[in-house]
Amino acid sequence: MKSNKLSSSNVTSILNEIMKYELAGVVRYTHYSLMVVGPHRLPIVQFLKDQANESLLHAQQAGELLTGLEGHPSQKIGEIVETNNHSIQDILQESLAHEMHALGLYKELLQEVEGSSIYLEEYARTLIGQEEQHQLELKKMLKDFS
Repeated sequence: MKSNKLSSSNVTSILNEIMKYELAGVVRYTHYSLMVVGPHRLPIVQFLKDQANESLLHAQQAGELLTGLEGHPSQKIGEIVETNNHSIQDILQESLAHEMHALGLYKELLQEVEGSSIYLEEYARTLIGQEEQHQLELKKMLKDFS
C-alpha cells in the first residue's frame, strides 16, 4: 500500500485521461450503433447505445471528481481511429479493445489513490468492476465468431 498523501496533480491528470477516453467512447459507440446491419442488429444496436450512454455518465463522473479536486476538465476527447471495419465481429472486437484500455485507466487511477482516499478507491474499484463486466459481455457476444 502507498503512502497516505494524495497527489492531486497525478489524480487530476488520470481523471482527465479517463474523461477524454470516455467521451471518445460516446462517439465510438454511437458510430458503431449506426453501422450495425443484419439479422441481429436490434439487440446489438441497443447494447451499443447503452454503452454510449454509460460512457457519457462515466465522463461526467470523472469530470465531477476532477473539479472537486480543483482540476480543470479538458474539452478534448481521446483519439478515435476509424477502421472502416463494420462487421458485427469487428465492431465487437474493437469495443473489447476499447473496454480493455478503459480498464487500464481505472486501474492506473486505483494504483494512484490506494491508501490515500477511500472514496476515490471505491470509485475506481466500481468502474473497474463495470469495465470487467463489459469485457465479459463482449467476449460472450464474440463466441459465435470464433
